[in-house]
Amino acid sequence: MSDTDTKPRTTTRKKVARPPLYKVMLVNDDFTPRQFVVRVLKAEFRITEDQANRIMITAHTKGSCVVAVFTREVAETKAKRASDMARGEGFPLLFTAEPEE
Repeated sequence: MSDTDTKPRTTTRKKVARPPLYKVMLVNDDFTPRQFVVRVLKAEFRITEDQANRIMITAHTKGSCVVAVFTREVAETKAKRASDMARGEGFPLLFTAEPEE
């Protein structure tokens, strides 16, 4: 056999599935001061004051709002830490993690 008779090799590549994404939701309540909500959003989600204000107002007017989208573990951790921060200050502010459709 000569070098010209060799067949090209075929390689199979496994595709890695992307992990499912979860959205962190801010749920409105009538007791938590707006400035505290903004402070929690800035601290936990590392967003600007302007972005935090827009998220807070949207949740206030619509009842809830998507804050950010992460993998499940990150979303659940951030939602829990933000809610715990509010509980530590005596506010009923609630963040939840829900699967993204």
